[in-house]
Amino acid sequence: MEDTGIRIGLAGFGTVGSGLLQILESNRSWITKRLGAELTVKTILVRDLQKSRSSLPDADTTFTARMEDLVHDPELDIIVELIGGQDDAYRLIKNSLLAGKSVVTANKALLAEHGPELFELAAARNLGLYYEASVAGGIPIVQTLKESLAGNRIKSLTGILNGTANFILSEMTHKQLGYEQALALAQDKGYAEADPALDVDGLDAAHKLTVLIRLAYGQDYPLHELPVHGIRDVDQYDILRAKDFGYVLKLIAQVKEQSGSLQAGVFPALVRSDHMLAKVDGPFNAVLLEGNAVGPIMLYGQGAGDLPTGSAVLADIMTLVNRKAFYNNTGFLDLSMPKASILPPELTSAKHYFRFTVQDRPGVLSVLSGIMGEHNISIAQVVQKQEANGQTVPVVFLTHTAQLKDVNSAVREISGLDFIKAPTVHYRLL
Repeated sequence: MEDTGIRIGLAGFGTVGSGLLQILESNRSWITKRLGAELTVKTILVRDLQKSRSSLPDADTTFTARMEDLVHDPELDIIVELIGGQDDAYRLIKNSLLAGKSVVTANKALLAEHGPELFELAAARNLGLYYEASVAGGIPIVQTLKESLAGNRIKSLTGILNGTANFILSEMTHKQLGYEQALALAQDKGYAEADPALDVDGLDAAHKLTVLIRLAYGQDYPLHELPVHGIRDVDQYDILRAKDFGYVLKLIAQVKEQSGSLQAGVFPALVRSDHMLAKVDGPFNAVLLEGNAVGPIMLYGQGAGDLPTGSAVLADIMTLVNRKAFYNNTGFLDLSMPKASILPPELTSAKHYFRFTVQDRPGVLSVLSGIMGEHNISIAQVVQKQEANGQTVPVVFLTHTAQLKDVNSAVREISGLDFIKAPTVHYRLL
C-alpha cells in the first residue's frame, strides 16, 4: 500500500510549536479528510535535549539538537521553522531549500531582512517558502493578499500589527493608566517581554509591514528605509485630549500608493473613534485593505498565541501539501523583486495634532499660529487649558492637511522660542 503520509521536521518546540502539535492531535481526522494524507511530526529540533516538557508528541517522534538531522533527512517532506531569531533560522531555511525541502516559517524579522534572497532561492528550485504565521497571528492576511485579492491593485493597507503596543494603548485609554503602569500590566499578562523594545519601539510592526508591502505591491521596501516611531513617549494627557476631539491613539502600520510611489511607515496616530481600527482593543490585530476593485476589507483577530499562530502554520503546511507544481510564495512571478519607488517621508501629507507646553503669557497663541501659517500649516482647532501650577499652559492644535517637511520645519522653529517649556508632542491623524 502506498504511503501517503507527510513527514514534518519541526524546529522549535515553544509556544507556537506546542500549539501546532495540539491542533494536529485534536483535528487529526479532519485534517486527513481534507488532505487525503496524514501529517506526522517526525523530528523536532530543540536547543536542550534534557529540558522537561509538559506536552509531548507521538511516541515515534524524535528530538535532536542537530540542525543537520532536519536538513539532510530524506524522509522529511516539509521543514517548519519556529526557532525565531536570525542567524540559526537563516541557516536552517537556506540549507533546507538547498536540500530540496519546502519550508514554513513564522519569522517576520528574518523575512524582513532576508526575504528577497530566500524567495529567489525557493523560486529557482520550485520550492515553497510559506509564512502566513509571520504577520498577525491567526489572521489569514498573507493568503488573502497572495490569492484572494490577487486581481486587485491595493490602494492602501493600514494595520494594527502589534498586540503588545495595542494592549498598552488600550489600557491607557480605557483605564487611564500611565505608560509604565500599562507596560507592567502587559508584562504581567505575558503580552510583553522583559525587554519590550521590539514591540513598543515599533520594530516588530515594521518587520510585518515590510512583509505585507512585498505581498501587496510586488516590491521590496527595505526595512532600514522604513520610518518607524514607537509609543514609549505617549503621555496620558494626549490620550485624554485626543478623546476630547473624538479620537483614540493607536500604533499604526501603513502603506499607500501615491503617484506610482509608496508612502509607508509605522507611527502612533490619532484615529477617529468611529473608525473601524479605533475599535480594535487589547492584544488583537487588524488589517484594513482597500483594493481598486473590491473596495475596503478589514481582517481582525488574535495576533499571537499558541493556537491562533499554530493554526496559521498548519494552514501553510496543508497548502504546501496540496500544491504539487507551482508554489505561490510571493504572489508574483518575478524571480527577483524590484526595489520600491519610495515617496520621501518628508513629502507625506496628513492632518496633525500638536501639543506645545508654553509659558503663560499674552501673545503666545498669535506667535504659534503665525509660524505655522508661514510653514503652510492651516489650523483647524485650538484648545488651551490652564494647568494647576499656573506657570505653563498646554496648547493643542489640530491642523488641516500639511506635508511632513513643513511640519518638521515649523516644530524646529517653534522649539527654539523662549516661551516653549517642554518638547513638542506631535502625532498624525489617520
